[in-house]
Amino acid sequence: MTETTETTPSAPILAPPERLAPESRLVISLLLVSAFVVILNETIMGVALPRIMADLGIGPSAGQWLTTAFMLTMAVVIPVTGYLLQRLATRPVFAAAMSLFSLGTLLCALAPGFPALVVGRVVQASGTAIMMPLLMTTVMTLVPPALRGRTMGNISIVISVAPALGPTISGLILSALSWRAMFWIVLPIALAALTLGLARVRNVSTPRPGSIDVASVVLSALAFGGLVYGLSTFGTGGAGTATWAPLAGGAVALVAFVLRQLALQRRDAALLDLRTFASPQFAVSVGLMALLTAALFGTIILVPIYTQNVLGLEPLATGLLLLPGGLLMGLLGPVVGRVYDRRGPRLLVVPGALVVSAVLWSLTRLSTDTPVPAVLAAHMALCLGLALLFTPLFTTALGSVRPALYSHGSAVLGTAQQLAGAAGTALFVVVMSTRAAALAGTTASDAAALAGGVRAAFLCGAVLSLLVVVAAFFIRRPADATAPA
Repeated sequence: MTETTETTPSAPILAPPERLAPESRLVISLLLVSAFVVILNETIMGVALPRIMADLGIGPSAGQWLTTAFMLTMAVVIPVTGYLLQRLATRPVFAAAMSLFSLGTLLCALAPGFPALVVGRVVQASGTAIMMPLLMTTVMTLVPPALRGRTMGNISIVISVAPALGPTISGLILSALSWRAMFWIVLPIALAALTLGLARVRNVSTPRPGSIDVASVVLSALAFGGLVYGLSTFGTGGAGTATWAPLAGGAVALVAFVLRQLALQRRDAALLDLRTFASPQFAVSVGLMALLTAALFGTIILVPIYTQNVLGLEPLATGLLLLPGGLLMGLLGPVVGRVYDRRGPRLLVVPGALVVSAVLWSLTRLSTDTPVPAVLAAHMALCLGLALLFTPLFTTALGSVRPALYSHGSAVLGTAQQLAGAAGTALFVVVMSTRAAALAGTTASDAAALAGGVRAAFLCGAVLSLLVVVAAFFIRRPADATAPA
């Protein structure tokens, strides 16, 4: 039977449906600022990798661990947040998240060498992994169903604008300062968010006592860590035992993890409660989010490769090319949220799915002489379609489960996005590389072969987008999310 949301009677600062209480707005605003900082940090590293490798004297295989270690930590920690958010109050969880992030940022800024820098990135990722599920769970607890769309739209600003600004900000900093300056600039902002949050963030949940299942934590780390590592290695051109062993081990551990959670949730002791999937709307929304995240991450990695290695653009020009699309997603977030609150998700997700599919099909026609404005227009259209999809899907997914499972729903969404992002990157890169290698001896230039590989990769994404279009017609508004007066 489909589960629906009901207003939580224990929330002390819940407002009438027409307006959110000032105290609630303050808590959510502080969490939004903190989430913006941690996501911005996650995206400034890519542009800085070449500078860091040269400064520390390491090769690409070692430098890649600055990103891989971050992703692995996120994949391991996010599934545990469902348990943490149910057993601990909001304020100490926020303090732990921002303290870990601030400490990790300081360690990165002071790192004397590569190993210390990796440790700092792991500590940073531990705080980042907690922040987004905390934000989502707090919004679902404080915001009445009729206002969740516009609040999720504000979250879309954070999720969209921070990654769009990250590469540009990183490029500007590196043009004048050392790579360590990126961390020194982020650190005081993080400390200010931590200080203000400790003073003003209130506990909005009621912790429940319970012990953590150590076996579930171990299985979770092996499952999600193994899958993300295997997919990341596969996506960077790895092969053989180093790639397939983590994937196989992660798959086996995932089966064991799921079976253990099904057994533990009978006595309400699961680390990651899978009863969220009892709601068909949650299951469909999570599936759609996974497909869209895979397409987004694949596009994010392919477009820079295409613009720089085929069209000959400089890295800064590529960053500026991708900036308008990210800003467009952020600006549309609140508008999409208001439309969701008034009209429901279908008016948004069906056109959004059609736009995303149309753009991915159009990208299968890229060539060595495609005009740069055409690439810009395609990327902005893709971001438009994603903007129409992400906010309704987030809101529908979490609004379709019981309030007691909000934290687990947030953790499931975050975990699915991590796995989908790694899978999308691996799929697009492998298809591109394989097809480009096959065309290398039959085309006039390496650029033409690479363009053929990019077209093949986007063809895979376009085929997957057809599933998104079909699934979009099955999205419904949660039963209790009535429109405001």
